[in-house]
Amino acid sequence: MAPPRITRVFGAVNIGSFRISAIVAGMSEMGDMIVLGSGHRASQGIKRGYVTDMAAATYAVRDAIDRAEKMADTSVSKVWIGCSGAGLASRIDQFDAEIGGRRIEQEDIDQLLISAREVIQPDGRMVLHAQPAQYRLDGAHGVGNPTGLHAERLGVDIHIVLADGAPIRNLTEAVQCAHLEVEAVVGSPIAAGQACLSPEERDLGVALVEFGAEVTNVAVYSHGLLIDMISIPMGSADITDAVASAFGIRRFQAERLKCVNGSAIASPHDHREMIPVNAPGEEGTGPIARHADDKNRIPRAELIGVITGQLGILMEEINKALKLMRFNAQRGKQVVFTGGGAELVGLADYAQAALGKPVRIGRVPHLSGLAEAHVKPGFSTLAGLVLYAAADPIDIRTFGKNRQGTVRYSGLGVVNRVYRALREYF
Repeated sequence: MAPPRITRVFGAVNIGSFRISAIVAGMSEMGDMIVLGSGHRASQGIKRGYVTDMAAATYAVRDAIDRAEKMADTSVSKVWIGCSGAGLASRIDQFDAEIGGRRIEQEDIDQLLISAREVIQPDGRMVLHAQPAQYRLDGAHGVGNPTGLHAERLGVDIHIVLADGAPIRNLTEAVQCAHLEVEAVVGSPIAAGQACLSPEERDLGVALVEFGAEVTNVAVYSHGLLIDMISIPMGSADITDAVASAFGIRRFQAERLKCVNGSAIASPHDHREMIPVNAPGEEGTGPIARHADDKNRIPRAELIGVITGQLGILMEEINKALKLMRFNAQRGKQVVFTGGGAELVGLADYAQAALGKPVRIGRVPHLSGLAEAHVKPGFSTLAGLVLYAAADPIDIRTFGKNRQGTVRYSGLGVVNRVYRALREYF
């Protein structure tokens, strides 16, 4: 059977503090998303989601996209990039217009979205997303498509994601210096939600915890919308550092111990199990760990104790964030963990006990062609970026731009044009 014909190609780069990953995917004639290539490498020049070394970050981005392009046997010139830092914040703004009881046409919706730009007030921050989430007819919420309905007033709820401008410009420049154009910067909770949450979960209400290396984003969805988010400057790398400090070993040794032998749940035989600090073939190298035996092995129970101690601190912060966003007041809501930190054995059971909520681990959706190594929670944001791009979301800041470009100015034409450009930009 001949391979499906690809009609459109998408490129995406997720810039994390632990790894930088890239993906090249295509949309087939039948509307299926097919992964053509994906790759990742250790992160450089990124700290807690912020660029701290432009040259190193640029090199890492170029290397990651090169790996994906080589696997895909095709190149991309434009990419969507994921951002987990930069002080992400989410809000819902509303805009209404008089319809006069008549039948709503597509032109009415278009004009509503164009006029809705007036309510976007970034307050000195950068707008990453400004999208129509749902429509309202005479106060009735939850209308997906009002075309053909009658109403006195037509309204729209606008989902706005804000970020600090300078960190976003640094991320964008790191990608541009890697000889790539930036289609858009996408908040990682939005991309991860696109990949890990079903429409029903987003409607019923769910908290998405993106457990990254150095940043943990907690986002709350309700009635189909991302209604709030809080970033916690902690992540799985803090667990690695705690292990390294507790046993006096190198970070790479601590990371291996955490990933290979670590767990969030203790068992009765852990205190009898001795685990080697060094990987096979590396015996006799590096420092001797504290509390280690003569073969440089440590009790697994002590390792788990360090991990759960650090997890307890993080769960307290997540609980505080959920209370601030009033998620805990609504009973029966589910919490979904994703990100690289969610790959820790036993995390769902530990988090469920700590948060008092049903918890599941968010998985990467099935995408044809996706490498087995990337079918993990740590790559959910990367997969979500191409799914988000393929959904072709409307941004009201640019909606109808061509149509508005035909307006002719007279009199103070230059002044009006500059004023209009400034308003659209900010």
